[in-house]
Amino acid sequence: MSELNKLTSHTKQGIMQELLEAVSESYQDLTPEGDHPSLQEISDQFDLNPLKVRKLLITAGVYESAVSDKVNRLFQSGKSIQELMDETGLSRASIHSYLPYVKAAYKGAETSETAERIRKYRERKRRLKALKEDMTEENLWNSVVAFQSYPFRTLSGLPFKYTLKAGRSGRLTKELWIDRRENSKSLAWSSVMLAFRNAQEIRGELERPKALGDIRGISYIYPIFWRFGIIRVPEKNAIQMEIQQRRTRKIE
Repeated sequence: MSELNKLTSHTKQGIMQELLEAVSESYQDLTPEGDHPSLQEISDQFDLNPLKVRKLLITAGVYESAVSDKVNRLFQSGKSIQELMDETGLSRASIHSYLPYVKAAYKGAETSETAERIRKYRERKRRLKALKEDMTEENLWNSVVAFQSYPFRTLSGLPFKYTLKAGRSGRLTKELWIDRRENSKSLAWSSVMLAFRNAQEIRGELERPKALGDIRGISYIYPIFWRFGIIRVPEKNAIQMEIQQRRTRKIE
């Protein structure tokens, strides 16, 4: 193997190890109730398929379940993938997601894309930590910038992302462009700040978006503020804002 190929292989191995550590760190970042985040939530953070997230967590040795134990026990006893499918009733993709990666599989990683996923995760976590410690407009703005293209869902279940555009000076303008399935719309920063000020005066859980005020675009601000930890919502609302829209696609 040439020195260049050795370096490339080493880089890919290092990036994959960083991804394993970052995904594991996210999984072990427990909620206030002491629960692990869902596979879907981690999937959103890293823009990865939930099945791949589970495979990474199993590879890292931090994910356990009765199904995982059974699949790995049978596989280690010499059962084929097809035999595992027949015995468990799981799909081929799901079976593979319960088996850890082997070293050879790391070589197929898209190094630059994986590195970017890790960078985004670290940056978002850092910005939210700063916001939690000091609820200022500057920290809110930095968090908004970091979460561009993150998959949010409204309380009614509508998936959306937002982006920020650069002005003539090259600096980002303080206007969120909401990208919905049907079309796009803008969300003024003044609306975000009005909701932000109201949120800081409210105690307890917010049952509905308009509890923050009759503000234009509040149905989008509500899930963003919940994700940022600015507001608390009832558990049923949190579940609704976490679920996948393709409900027929079950994470086995």
